[in-house]
Amino acid sequence: SYVVYLGRQSYASEPSATDLDRVTDAHHELLGSCMKSKEKAKQAIFYSYTRYINGFAAVLEDEEAAEISKHPEVVSVSRNRISQLHTTNSWGFLGLERNGEIPADSMWLKARFGEDVIIGTLDTGVWPESESFNDEGMGPVPSKWKGYCDPNDGIKCNRKLIGARYFSKGHEAAETHDSSYHTARDYDGHGTHTLSTAGGRFVSGANLLGSAYGTAKGGSPNSRVASYKVCWSGCSDADVLAGYEAAIHDGVDILSVSLGSGPREYFTHGNAIGAFLAMENGILVVASAGNDGPDPGMVGNVAPWILTVACSTISREFTSNVILGNNKQYKGLSFNTNTQPAGKFYSLINSVDAKAANVSSNQAKYCSIGSLDHLKVKGKIVYCTRNEDPDVEKSLVVAQAGGVGVILANQLIIRQIRPRAHFVPTSVVSADDGFSILTYVYSTKSPVAYISGATEVGTVAAPVMADFSSPGPNFITPEILKPDITAPGVNILAAFTGASGPTDVPGDRRRVHFNFISGTSMACPHVSGIAGLLKTIHPDWSPAAIKSAIMTTATTISNVRQPIANASLLEANPLNYGAGHIWPSRAMDPGLVYDLTTKDYVNFLCSIGYNSTQLSLFIGKPYICQPHNNDLLDFNYPSITVPNLSSNKTTLSRTVKNVGTPSLYRVNIRAPGGISVKVEPRSLKFDKMNEEKMFKVTLEAKKGFKSNDYVFGEITWSDGKHHVRSPVVVKKMAVAA
Repeated sequence: SYVVYLGRQSYASEPSATDLDRVTDAHHELLGSCMKSKEKAKQAIFYSYTRYINGFAAVLEDEEAAEISKHPEVVSVSRNRISQLHTTNSWGFLGLERNGEIPADSMWLKARFGEDVIIGTLDTGVWPESESFNDEGMGPVPSKWKGYCDPNDGIKCNRKLIGARYFSKGHEAAETHDSSYHTARDYDGHGTHTLSTAGGRFVSGANLLGSAYGTAKGGSPNSRVASYKVCWSGCSDADVLAGYEAAIHDGVDILSVSLGSGPREYFTHGNAIGAFLAMENGILVVASAGNDGPDPGMVGNVAPWILTVACSTISREFTSNVILGNNKQYKGLSFNTNTQPAGKFYSLINSVDAKAANVSSNQAKYCSIGSLDHLKVKGKIVYCTRNEDPDVEKSLVVAQAGGVGVILANQLIIRQIRPRAHFVPTSVVSADDGFSILTYVYSTKSPVAYISGATEVGTVAAPVMADFSSPGPNFITPEILKPDITAPGVNILAAFTGASGPTDVPGDRRRVHFNFISGTSMACPHVSGIAGLLKTIHPDWSPAAIKSAIMTTATTISNVRQPIANASLLEANPLNYGAGHIWPSRAMDPGLVYDLTTKDYVNFLCSIGYNSTQLSLFIGKPYICQPHNNDLLDFNYPSITVPNLSSNKTTLSRTVKNVGTPSLYRVNIRAPGGISVKVEPRSLKFDKMNEEKMFKVTLEAKKGFKSNDYVFGEITWSDGKHHVRSPVVVKKMAVAA
């Protein structure tokens, strides 16, 4: 299956059903001219995009796809590629609450908890019975809303969950798909988790088997939410584009998109195309950076009109400590279910010494399925070694063999440990601690231990970059720093798919179901929720202004990264975290913003090589690339990146808009190593709201500077109250002798 993209629709007013049918027929005619049969074209096309996107998705032979790509009305023809999903005290960690109380200066109060802003997700659907989507005390649905809920599979909406739709034709064309699951209901859990993180209501008593007990809530608890199910076993471009069309038409304000693929050229990327049209309609698209770190250049969703989110930790951990019979204690991680009675010791055995008959010692070492002898394991804690098999599987193996606990030891010093929910009390410990525990086992006649778990807040340094978060540089356009921003995304507790299915009694569905998930998928809806609050406070701000406010008020992240295999990547820098870690209270009053319009984005596309014909089709009206549009470094982005300082000196410009009171701003410069930075003028005086001022930045390599690596600095404009910070990222290319 292929997506044939013809650019943007251009209607003088709201299109009628006749207008939409006319576009569909034009698609049949266009494809029919290549296939020599309009009827065959009708059978091949499974989506016609008729409202905002002009194009269609169809099942084509490769030769037919090549033929239609030559047509002058066609912008691009791309395979219907499959993207993947990028998988409660986080709001307290972000300063919206303190110790369970909402302080007087909380952004929540200023924004009325995101009242009536509409947040949509493109994801795996929604579990509508979750208490996170209850509508108690909410007023009528906003009058601008045009969406609806598809009732298949018992889906019911209310004044909180105001939209639930599904799009599966692209997935069906790309893969075998069970048509009996034509439903907006979330059977995966990912979509429910992201939607409730962005806009879920306050739900007391949320926990996972006792861990992180407290009140769950989303970033914009009083928002309205809508779910667009575009992901099945994957997320096809054809379905993603259909989801964008629906969301734009229905009237969402913020779109949270926790899915993506590797770096892709803009006109062949469903997310990039859909997000551009959303931006044109005043909708900010927030998307996840991807979970392919730590390898450099893996960041996805890199279009500059998308707010791309990386993932960091929060100051909470789930300890599961091992206490040995010699009273020595070793810190491990797991969820709170992994607790045994304090002071009650159990016999401790190495799994190799408990191997079943006819099983190798290596299989028993890793507690592989069927590798343990029931008689040797029953009633004991078993020491196992981690490998590529799931940790949870090992705890199941021990449980099935009659064991009462597991100690899982790392083999590699640098392998990251993340808590999981296990079948028996479990502690995952470091390689060094594992060696110490094993030494105790073999130096003691009757080794014993017990496992004690807890949820601890404020005991670990945070935020710290997660090792899986996909870093830059931006492979498609290195001059645009990606990711843009970082937010919490490790072990986030939020609503999840209910344990009961659609055939169970409705009462079962209303049980509170929560789960922990980690990933940039979870970081993304945190930023979406904050963007919803900003939209409530500043309803007239453009998507670019909201994005700028979030980026320029962020705080830098400590020079620490979770343990990873490549030691050279241990340093956290803007290629990993973008502008920094989101700081909501500052974002609501940024002072200055770097604003952008549709024309600016089209000029950007011109500057990277798209021609006038392509761009005219893309925006649905005539456009001519001008020579002055070709300076990519002058694109008014909130960050500054020069990836190829091939000469010793370059000058670029930026323009800031005052969104606060009249004030005088002065610049503070922290230059990248080996680079001198000059800003002119050194001060900017604003006399009124929305006044704009331009400044120039000159970057020059110092004499003798020979590094081929990126170096980092920042420029900050401040009036004493506001601090408008932009990262400066420079790479000087070596000149061949």
